[in-house]
Amino acid sequence: MRLTEAGPDDRPRIEGLLRAAELPTGDLDSSPVRLFVGRDDGRVVGVGGVERYGTDALLRSVAVPGALRGAGHGTAIYRGIEARARGAGVERLYLLTTTAEAFFADLGFEVVAREEAPEAIRETTEFRELCSDAATCMRKVVA
Repeated sequence: MRLTEAGPDDRPRIEGLLRAAELPTGDLDSSPVRLFVGRDDGRVVGVGGVERYGTDALLRSVAVPGALRGAGHGTAIYRGIEARARGAGVERLYLLTTTAEAFFADLGFEVVAREEAPEAIRETTEFRELCSDAATCMRKVVA
């Protein structure tokens, strides 16, 4: 699988995958999210994103088409994003999830109270508006 930064032509596919996975798309134009696309033999096998705030970052929208789940694409996409974030100086990744707590726990994330996230992360549209208070907040130290 090859992970590349998303280009303008990828946008419709990304939004479709996110909607199918019931993940937010409302702030993609207004947030500083960097989107990535995983491809295998030219076929899109998943997407993911990250918003950086100094040495902290918010992991966004790792999604794999339903028919391709369980083949390791989500893990590969996450690992590629983590490596890029770490290489750029990110020390901690945060995320919100309502359905993938076990998946991210297997990748080394731990559940933390939302209040433990840095202010810049808590002030994102995802934290303030798009994800309900019922979403689990998770953190991973990557430095």
